[in-house]
Amino acid sequence: MVKFVDGFSSPPHIHNITYRGVVIAGGLHNDDPDAEPMWMPVGSYWTQPSGEVHVTAVRGDSVAYVEIQEGPYLVQPPSEAFDTGERPVNIDASNLVWLNESDTSWIEATESSGGIEPEIAFLWGQPAADQVSGTLVKLPAGFTGKFMTAASTFRAVVIRGQLHLHLEGKDKIAALVPGSYFGSEGEATHAIATDEETIVYVRTEGTYRVEAK
Repeated sequence: MVKFVDGFSSPPHIHNITYRGVVIAGGLHNDDPDAEPMWMPVGSYWTQPSGEVHVTAVRGDSVAYVEIQEGPYLVQPPSEAFDTGERPVNIDASNLVWLNESDTSWIEATESSGGIEPEIAFLWGQPAADQVSGTLVKLPAGFTGKFMTAASTFRAVVIRGQLHLHLEGKDKIAALVPGSYFGSEGEATHAIATDEETIVYVRTEGTYRVEAK
């Protein structure tokens, strides 16, 4: 997690590695030094390629989930810029493409769910067995169900709303607020519920399914 104070604005710089980010609070601009500000709201997603000169600025106190594939994560001057052929991606939350159970096998609703169905947005990677990918899952208010997975790694971060997670082996429910994390390795079922619309970022090596109760 990276926290920014209101008004933060970086000088032009590069990073030695590619990273991905999702806005959790506030508004964030991440682009070429001469680009007009594009304030990405909560739920927006971006990718910053290694070696690409850019600036980062925020509007309001802001928080972002930043994911790196390997370290160390270094900040370096523009004079060390290089081109890997990869290009940056900025996706405003309003431009995400959400899929439901009629579009993908990763979502499974039931007749008893009463039309309260989750949705998924595929962000990056190869969504297939033994492949690494990143997704956003939107859970409607009043949802009860579970994440089911056999992925070798399953990592989830709450982006917006609040997720009630039943702790396996315990008679206890954890209330996960934005920035909270849970995960598993191998076959697992995560029982979940929401009182309000909630968005969760999921990174897996393998597949998973969101099933409504």
